[in-house]
Amino acid sequence: MTARQSRLDIIKAIIQTQEIGSQEELAQALSKEGVNMTQATLSRDLKLLKVVKGFSPKGRSIYMLPENPYYRRVREHRQEGTAIRNGFMSVKFSGQLAVIKCRPGYASGLASDIDNAHFPEVIGTIAGDDTIFLALEEGFNKDTLEANLRTIVPVYPGQTHPSPSL
Repeated sequence: MTARQSRLDIIKAIIQTQEIGSQEELAQALSKEGVNMTQATLSRDLKLLKVVKGFSPKGRSIYMLPENPYYRRVREHRQEGTAIRNGFMSVKFSGQLAVIKCRPGYASGLASDIDNAHFPEVIGTIAGDDTIFLALEEGFNKDTLEANLRTIVPVYPGQTHPSPSL
């Protein structure tokens, strides 16, 4: 086995057994295994292994290999150019509530973004894995809230505004 193949096998083993979220974390884990390399070499190795960033069941951004069951979903969304940054899919309003649907694992991050934006229309959020409930102020203005949400939800490629349901 070549030194390169050995290094690639160690990288794969680390990514499969640990929640690694950055090249720096991976470099530290590799160092503990006696493997030292430049950032450029590590970057090339990750590309060669077809590693992507996705979200763990705990909601942490981590590296994934093709063997990971969530890998295909991440690759498909990247190829489609959808809103990888926060996973937004749609929003529906009912009375003083709004329900935002996201891709699995994205709800808590998006809810945090909404909370940190301090929109006056939003009293609070509750996030699950792929759904966010927004409690809204009495008499809120839907158009204002939608405009505020557009500051967080990125524009999808080929459209001049976020998802048609926003």
